This record gives sequence, structure tokens and C-alpha cells, in this order.
Amino acid sequence: MGRSLYGTKRSDRAPILLAGWLPYKFRPRPRYRFGDSLTVAPTQTLSDKDFQRMRDAAIRMMRSIGTFAGGCNVQFAFNPKTGRMIAIEINPRVSRSSALASKATGYPIAKVASKLAIGYTLDELPNDVTGTTSACFEPSIDYVVTKVPRFNFDKFEGADEVLTTQMKAVGEVMAIGRTFTESLQKAWQSMEIGRAGLGADREEPSRNIIRMRLQKPYWDSTLQIRSALKMGASVEEIADITKVDKWFLYQIQYLVQLEKEIGQHHLQTLPPSLLRRAKQHGFSDVQLAYLLQGAVAEEDVRRHRKAQNISPVFQLVDTCAGEFPAQTPYFYSTYADENESEVSEREKVVIIGSGPNRIGQGIEFDYSCVHAVLAAKESGYEAIMINCNPETVSTDFDIADKLYFEPVFFERVMDVIEHEKPIGVIVQMGGQTALRISRQLHEVGVQILGTSYQNMDLAEDRGQFSRLLKQLEIPYPPFGVALSPGEAAAVSETIGYPILVRPSYVLGGQGMRIAINKEEVREYAQRIFDIFPDNQLLLDLFLEGGVEIDVDALSDGKDVHICGIMQQIEPAGVHSGDSTAVLPPFSLKPHVIETITSYTRSIARAMNVIGLVNIQMVVKKDDVYVIEANPRASRTVPFVAKATGVPISNYATRLMLGEKLTTFQDAGLLVSKLEGFAIKEPVFSWDKFPEVSKELGPEMKSTGEAIVFIDELSDDHFQKPYEMRNL
Repeated sequence: MGRSLYGTKRSDRAPILLAGWLPYKFRPRPRYRFGDSLTVAPTQTLSDKDFQRMRDAAIRMMRSIGTFAGGCNVQFAFNPKTGRMIAIEINPRVSRSSALASKATGYPIAKVASKLAIGYTLDELPNDVTGTTSACFEPSIDYVVTKVPRFNFDKFEGADEVLTTQMKAVGEVMAIGRTFTESLQKAWQSMEIGRAGLGADREEPSRNIIRMRLQKPYWDSTLQIRSALKMGASVEEIADITKVDKWFLYQIQYLVQLEKEIGQHHLQTLPPSLLRRAKQHGFSDVQLAYLLQGAVAEEDVRRHRKAQNISPVFQLVDTCAGEFPAQTPYFYSTYADENESEVSEREKVVIIGSGPNRIGQGIEFDYSCVHAVLAAKESGYEAIMINCNPETVSTDFDIADKLYFEPVFFERVMDVIEHEKPIGVIVQMGGQTALRISRQLHEVGVQILGTSYQNMDLAEDRGQFSRLLKQLEIPYPPFGVALSPGEAAAVSETIGYPILVRPSYVLGGQGMRIAINKEEVREYAQRIFDIFPDNQLLLDLFLEGGVEIDVDALSDGKDVHICGIMQQIEPAGVHSGDSTAVLPPFSLKPHVIETITSYTRSIARAMNVIGLVNIQMVVKKDDVYVIEANPRASRTVPFVAKATGVPISNYATRLMLGEKLTTFQDAGLLVSKLEGFAIKEPVFSWDKFPEVSKELGPEMKSTGEAIVFIDELSDDHFQKPYEMRNL
């Protein structure tokens, strides 16, 4: 098994080792990437003697590479049976996993490393969390952190899901709990793959699937281990197959035993002691509702446990295990006795984050969340951030007034809201993650700031939205809605071909396909319903030969400001996230741009958009068709903001908090500073998935993007993608 130690060093001073890490791997060989490993801190199976050996070796290694000032990462391989330890590598720099170590311990590695590099010594730097100790003190934690990587194999048909030395994860989540089991369950609640914890929320896979996926290291091996234990496999058998330390297997076995105990009861007969124990080990209300006998809903469990006075408390991440007073408001929830999160008298705003990075929803949404936090603070509110992604700026402890490192999961979000009692919640900035729980928040009476839930839902409901467009006399492609593969096939015959088949309430074109006949529609529809069983299917006539347009706009419900109109270089049918986009448009006629502007304003006013709206259109033979509207921040917001120099996320937040667009217009703050053209170029990771087709289509596959500024369209950054647009 692998271990990593993180340190900071100043000259010849002894380095500080921040944490010992145990990548929880499923087979020692073939070795696979740290970034693809489930990781736990502090180490759970390493003796103090072995930890000190590793610590001493790391210090010697850091000293041996000469004088330097900054961060350092040392990785070891360790055989728990023989005690043999091998140094794998040393990186005298801040590594990708340094962010994870910082979020897990509260120790700001990059900040300290930067100050060391410009001449400070460790004893001269204060600990920002406690405010009373220096950076010389090694952090100590009295909780357990679990990191689970996030994969997107569903985006790459035919990709090899077996983990190897080539990193395949596209993001990660981190969870904090008082026990390993609690943090593990919270981590799976954070993953945004439809799980309410480590299993106990749907039917078990077949024995053949479990057996196959335990033979090699798959991304979901932890889930398969739990299923195998539930079906009667022994800890010894699984340890022999997977080479996972038995300590972890016994922890998962305990969760399985708790499931059996819970399943013997109805909600009203569930002993309060068992309910509390289940919550202490991370079981969500959704899991409990699934396990209990009889028809039980999540809200029934929540109501019952609150009546039993079983609610979480919030405790500090303080770097010192409570030995010194902490000043930084960085919290996690747990079921314990002492609540360390004091509620102020100030008016509060909660910003819901975007969860783990994945294709279709990446760091672009965290950009919007961070600017929303800063805008709320500037407006005099106490800004409270909820997120679970250690890779983001929004989860830095000094960004928001209060940070709750929690899953973006309805139960966990409601726990924070009930504790803090904000004036409202901002869901526009967190992508589809935040929007998914907005319905539940609305149903329990939580105030959604900005565009109302009803109008956000209208945009997702193809029938309602198309009726709105018809009222506004705005053209749109013929469409249909289906609730089964058979219905989809029948509807497609009335619309015509080619036809775009897609689920609703998704980002990044997930599951989207272009079909050319009835049989393909039925096949694609079945695949979508297998992945999204409770979803509705949207079918739109595909406009061949059209040019796709993206529009980002600000609105206060009355006035509308067009922030940017982007024209795709690739033809319609290629997802906008995978296309090279140009701002401003490079070939649209003035009257077409005027029509796009008019349609955007009409839609924003009709939907009473307060904040941001993104509208996608297709131009074919100078006719403009509206494809969809999203009354929220889009992935193009950072691109438009940086291209024009207008902080639109900040202004959108201030509109949600009651300011008017004329405030910014009258002060000349909405004038674009762009000269020439800005180009958004997608970045792909094809080398990670060599067996996957590189053909682009309606489902997004890019993992990042770059921005390029050019003066003329003769520039190669425009000419090359333009010449290749139809290849």
C-alpha cells in the first residue's frame, strides 16, 4: 500500500510533515495512480512506530536534496506484513494532492510554501486557523477524512474502466466525519452518481458482476465489497481477492450489519439508540427510508428523527484537535454532543457549490460560486459556502465567512440551513448540482434567491418552455416528450429525422444522441432510461447545417443586459463545451444579431429571470431558432467575464440580493473592454482513454478549456479550427 507525506521546509530547518495518508487501494499490483485511489487521513492501519520511520525518512530525503524553501511531497510504498518501506518519489514542490492535504488538515500548504520561498521562516509565520500558534506546529486532527475520486466512464463509451498507472479520474470529493464509516458514507453521498451513501439505496448487482469487479481494481470496488459482504462473503475471502486491509473490510462489514438491524424495524418501532447509531455511522435519511419495513419516505425519516431530538452538530476543522482556540469558521457535521458553530445575528446568504469536477460541470462553476460569495460579503451579508470539492477555491477556509465542508446533498444542506437560518439560498451558481436539490428546498419553504424555482423548472420542462416560446412568437424546432422507449419511437415518427434524443435535468449533454431512424431512437431511449429511470426524454428535430450560438445575459426581471454572444466554429450537433467558440460572432449578419438580442430579452423578461441566464440558439439560413434556456450560470460565464472584463457573476449575485441593472449601467460598469476577438478552445484528455472514439457529438467529452485573444480572424487560432470544422 502507498503512503504520502506532505511537508514544508525552510532552508536547513526540519520540515513539517502535515499528514500521513493511506491510499485505500484494492490490489497492490498493478499500481495505480494516487489520484485514482480512495484515500483516508489520518492513517488507520499504520503503527506509530512505522509512521515515525516514514516521517524520519521523509525528513532525511528532504534535507538530502539541498537547500530549498517551499512545499515538498514524499511518497512511500509500505508492506504491512513485513514492515518493508520503499521510497517511491520526492517532489520538491506543491503537488496536486497538496490541496487535499490542506483541506483535510486546515493547514494552508501553498500559502506557507509561498511565504517560505520569499524569505520567511516557519517560526515567523502564524497559524491562520488558530491565530495563536505558529506554522511550526504540525497539524493534529481528531476526525477522519475520506477522499473518493470521481470518474466519467459514462462519457467514454468503450473506455477500459480498470484502474492502471494512467490516471483516469476527472475530479474528487472529500468528506469529514468522526469515524471512518461516517466519512466514507458522506463521501459517497457527495459523488453525484445517484447514491445516498455506501449502498443501501437500490437493488444489489448480480453475483457475477460483483465477482468480476472485485478481481481487478474498478472505480466502484468499494461498493462491490459492500455488496459481497451483504451477500455473505467473508472478510477473509474479500481480503484474499482484493488485498484490501482487513481493518477497512471490518468497518464496511459493520455497516452491513447495521443495515440488517435497521431492516428488522418499521419507522415507528426503530429504537432511538439504533437510529442515533446509524446516523453516527453516516447513514442518510434516504438510506434509512430504503432499509426500513413498509412504505417510508425520506421526509418521514427526517421528521421522525427530529422528533426524537436526533440532529447533527457542527464541529471545527482547527489543525490542533481542539488543543487551542480556533478563529477560522471551517465546519463539518457529525452526530456528537458539542456544537462548535455559533450562529451570528447578521443576515446570511447560503451559496450552494457545484460538487465534484466532472465533464460538463467543472471548475467554471466554482468560479461563479466564489464570486457570488465575495459579492454577498461586499453587500453586507454573512456569506456561507456549502461544498465538498477539495480542488476548489470555494472550499478555501478564508473565502466565505463560514465554510461547511459537506456533501451537496439535500439532507446535509438542510441541516446547515436549519442551523444558520439564512434569508435565502443561491442555487444559480452551482450548476446542475445545486439545481437538482432546489425542488426539495422549495418544497420545504426555503427561499431561493434570484430566479424562482418555478421559472427554473419551466426552463427544464420542454412542454412548458415550448408553450412560452409559442406565446412569444419565437421559433423553435419541432419537439416531443416521452416517458418510455416505445413512446419515444412513436413520437419521433411525428417529428421527423434526424432527431436529437436527450434526458432532462443534465449537464454536458449527458446521454444525448442524434438518431436517424425509429430503431435508433428506441435503442438510445432505452439506454437513457437505464441510466435515468425517473427522467423524461426530450426529442427535438435536429437542424442540420445550422450554426450554434451561446448567449449569456444578466437580468433583474425587467431590464436585460447581453453579456456576450458566442458563435461556435464547429457545426451544430457538436456540444458547445467541445466546440471552439468565438466572441463576438464572426460571421452573423447584423439583423441576425439583432434578432438574437431581441429573443434573449423577451425570454428573460417572460421568465422573470433575476441573475444570470444562458440561451442556446441555432441559426440556419439567417433564421434563428431557440433550443433551450438555462436561468443560471453557465460554463461560459468565466470565459465571457474574462474576455469582456465585466465581473458578471458578481453583478448577478447583487441582482439576486435586490440591486437593479440600472445601477451598473448608469455607472458604465457593463461596457465590454474586449478589443478584437476572444476564442474559447476546448481541451481533451484522449491519451487517458486511447480505446475511445475521438469523434465529437452532442455529448460533451472535453475536460477543460483555454482562452486566446486575437486581433484578426486571420490568426491561426481561428483559421485552424475553422478549416477543420467539418472534418
